[in-house]
Amino acid sequence: MKRIIALILTLALALSIVGCAPKLDTSTEIPVMVLNGTTGFGISKLMSDAKDGNAALNYKFSVETDASAITTALVNGSVSLAALPTNAAAAVYNKTQGKVRVVALNTLGVLYLVENGNTVTDFESLKGKTVYVPSKGSNPEYITNYLCDKFGLEVGKDITLDFTYNAPAELRTAVAAGKVNLAVLPEPMVTIAKTANKDLRVALNLTEQWDKVSEKGSLVQGCIVATADFADNHTAELDKFLEEYEASVNYVNQNPDAAGELIAENGIFEKAAVAAKAIPSCNLTFVKGEEMKTALSAFYTVLFNANPKSIGGKLPADDHYYIND
Repeated sequence: MKRIIALILTLALALSIVGCAPKLDTSTEIPVMVLNGTTGFGISKLMSDAKDGNAALNYKFSVETDASAITTALVNGSVSLAALPTNAAAAVYNKTQGKVRVVALNTLGVLYLVENGNTVTDFESLKGKTVYVPSKGSNPEYITNYLCDKFGLEVGKDITLDFTYNAPAELRTAVAAGKVNLAVLPEPMVTIAKTANKDLRVALNLTEQWDKVSEKGSLVQGCIVATADFADNHTAELDKFLEEYEASVNYVNQNPDAAGELIAENGIFEKAAVAAKAIPSCNLTFVKGEEMKTALSAFYTVLFNANPKSIGGKLPADDHYYIND
């Protein structure tokens, strides 16, 4: 009899816990903005699932070519979730007085030093050389400067950084044509350039170089953010999104050929074959919670020390990080 009573009580407790679990809102539309390129690669499977009616929530995805369009939407509250560069996440957090939460990291380092030639074997061998870097005033410049400093190369004296080609695509074209011998390029630009120029090689993986002189895993270039309103008032939906997003990233990493097609179909990158070939070098990831906070706060510190304006003038406070483990 006691066993029966105990069983009944256990079942009752289990039912009460289930009954108290927050119910997912599957009808309300959740606007999600994605930056094209590697920052958006990992979400491609979830976008296709949503189109096919196989996603748990009612997402409305849009793909943008300019991160400023996403930051504007986050500021005015017209989007709930977004994929964008990490420094942009910090900047919009500061601009909105703390109304943006980073909920997951989605891209580690995607920068590589490529060479038309065979003279570079390590960072120190860049001494006396000119390296072309795209996107002055953004992550590629700050990361390259940081690495130069850590490896004992004084920019302007021991090494020259040239920003003639500001856009990554413009620099990629110059590299592929043999007009530039040394350049820092992101994926998938590296893959495109190497396809066009068989003599081009990856001389240095900047993520590997970073891990030699900084906290390992702290080179984090892309993330997923949520507005504070969505994170605070729709926790169940946010956690479900993170669950679906993690599965999407895993699918993309494990199935690059199929994922390349999804990336192209969803307008994240034009050429499926190039995307598929680049995926293994894109360092797509899914990191959340305390591990996310540790890595990202370390990266923010590097950016802040390089140029406070790069992250909006100050280091984000603890409420910038969504931790619901």
